[in-house]
Amino acid sequence: MSKTIKDRILEALRNSSAEYCEIRVEESEDTSVSFRGKDIDRVSQTVSVGGNVRALKDGGWGFVSFNRLEDLPRKVEEACAQARLLGEKLKKEIKLYPVDPVEDDVPGEFKKPAFSVPLRDKVKILEDYNRLILESPEITSSFVSYSDKHSHIYFANTDGTYIHQEKMDLSGVLTAIASRDNLSTQDRVTFGSNSDFDVILGLEDRVREAARIAREALYAPVIEAGEYTVILDPDMAGLFVHEAFGHLSEADSLDEDERMKELLKIGTRYGTEELDIYDSGIEGGNRGESRYDDEGVPMQKTYLIKGGVIVGHLHSRESAWKMGEKPTGNARAISYRFPPIVRMRTTCIAPGKHSFDEMLKGISLGVYVKGGYGGQTNGEMFTFAASRAYMIRNGAVAELVRDVNLTGNVFTTLQNIDMIGNDFTYKNSAGGCGKGWQSPLPVAQGSPHIRIQKVVIGGDRR
Repeated sequence: MSKTIKDRILEALRNSSAEYCEIRVEESEDTSVSFRGKDIDRVSQTVSVGGNVRALKDGGWGFVSFNRLEDLPRKVEEACAQARLLGEKLKKEIKLYPVDPVEDDVPGEFKKPAFSVPLRDKVKILEDYNRLILESPEITSSFVSYSDKHSHIYFANTDGTYIHQEKMDLSGVLTAIASRDNLSTQDRVTFGSNSDFDVILGLEDRVREAARIAREALYAPVIEAGEYTVILDPDMAGLFVHEAFGHLSEADSLDEDERMKELLKIGTRYGTEELDIYDSGIEGGNRGESRYDDEGVPMQKTYLIKGGVIVGHLHSRESAWKMGEKPTGNARAISYRFPPIVRMRTTCIAPGKHSFDEMLKGISLGVYVKGGYGGQTNGEMFTFAASRAYMIRNGAVAELVRDVNLTGNVFTTLQNIDMIGNDFTYKNSAGGCGKGWQSPLPVAQGSPHIRIQKVVIGGDRR
């Protein structure tokens, strides 16, 4: 009788000479489709099998990846040899926070699996969206992209853990691009899920709206640079908390930055008592959800700020041991080609008590931001580009404006949040998070509307 994957993994682990060793094997099927303008740009389907061995010996990590299960025993030896050599050279003290061993099988729970939908049907759906974009007035080009992945992941370590997890992930973006003279503007629709292909369906009205906004932005004035009271919609608020605050809370980076460690010290206040921020791997249906992370640690809900005060950080087993805190199930890798590092899952601002209308009241001149195109962060400083932005005049949403870039210090900005909405929603966007050459990692965000005082916005200076 042929050996199972489990048999091969456990047999190979018995040959480890390290103080700790783990093996991760991944079988996956990937689909990718994209259009640029009128032309189909890419259609691909791939099947891959591979894995890695990670070993720890005397403070040195060894890591080896492979594509043939037959190579497993030799790869364990190589990883252990690497770890031993690095341990002798680096002379570091590295330990892993103890975690109870577990044996579990986690089959996928999918409403409509993407891998059950024929490729031709996926292409047809995207082709129809692309045609709808290009038929819109003054739209000169488009970018439509879709990807999905179905995987079986097997993990075992010398602590006695063995886990099999079945996962699915899909995401996409539908972008309308308008041009006039030397100016180009765009707007987009994004979607994503870890359980249901049908999130791709029924987006026609949103696509038409994106094309309309891209067209109207051609004629919108550039915002006048200055300091404004700003309302962020749940999409942009979620992006802000992920990029500007979530990454700072990843404890593998904190360990190397004494200044940031002090700024994020437990008990430090950075907001009103209404402000709660958490990161969770157990929010169902979101792209950051999973039963276990890539170290076999159960995922959980971890509060980072509670009542405006720092109460936690995101951890791997190594960073938890270094900081004397518990692992949080945040060790993640984009594939078997990489070791796990501390990464977010679904990062959220918890709902508050205010309505959107209450937020608008009292703002004589402000800005309403809906969605964003990502941004740049440098320590606690950030810059984000708004997707859509409107002036607020005398307590009402007014005209569309463009070239809206928000900048500031994340800790000051958190302290300037004076209202948190009661309209919490999740956002599963296209692509994913990037860190340490590992991108895109599936993540999600969640937030209600939030209102922030004294936000610096770049634009025209008069």
